Amino acid sequence: MPELAEVDYFRKQWNPGLGQRIEKVLVHPKARIFRGIDTKRFVRALSGATLERSEARGKQMLFVAKEHGAKTKAWLGLHLGMTGKLRVEPPGFEPARHDHLVLVQSKRALVFDDPRLFGRVLFAEGATAPAWWSKLPPDLLSPAFTVQALADFLRRRARAPIKAVLLMQERFPGIGNWMADEILWRAAIHPKQPAGSLDTARLRVLYREIRAVCRNALRIIGRDWSDPPDSWLFNHRWQKGGTCPRTGAKLQHATIGGRTTCWSPGRQKLK
Repeated sequence: MPELAEVDYFRKQWNPGLGQRIEKVLVHPKARIFRGIDTKRFVRALSGATLERSEARGKQMLFVAKEHGAKTKAWLGLHLGMTGKLRVEPPGFEPARHDHLVLVQSKRALVFDDPRLFGRVLFAEGATAPAWWSKLPPDLLSPAFTVQALADFLRRRARAPIKAVLLMQERFPGIGNWMADEILWRAAIHPKQPAGSLDTARLRVLYREIRAVCRNALRIIGRDWSDPPDSWLFNHRWQKGGTCPRTGAKLQHATIGGRTTCWSPGRQKLK
């Protein structure tokens, strides 16, 4: 499942189309990604509109389009699911079987393909952002995400293992399996540690590492899909016989919070 940085990378693939008019919209109207959407209205709203801007928040992205002189905007939300991708094709492009949404412009085609159909398209028309976007939790790099906000959330889930809590999108948008493991490894916190057991000092370390991993993942992966350096757990977590890049200890794996989890036993001790 794409996480925060991967989502931002794919969002940027459509950047060449910003500021350009959408000449035509091609859809597979019965595809599951359009569930709940009137695809005829969807096509009509985007056709002729100019793609103004894009944003990413957590695992979701937003594209805003507006027709010249119109009072309302078209709000296009995309969730990649497990296999969704965004890409750009040249003029004259013909959609393939899994190319479920194509925004045709004069110099390019903006394509959303999803072979397994676990992704989703969201749509609204209006002057202001729809609730499915405006009510998303605050970005983890925003001023709204504070140490106190983190402490309050963990306290309400005091008995749950911290790894499971970090995967809760209502507080940690965009954090997925590998990012949660990376954060806990850097913070030297065992993934099974009860969320409510962290003292003030460890809470501050956890907060710092959440923001650092998000910031650096966006800078490295979100820029051009590069892998993080070998000093990260990222490059070692699935290696056969992989070892901790800081201690040299053999990494361990277990299912925690329903997800396969990796940690360094010498560095991350259950307290």
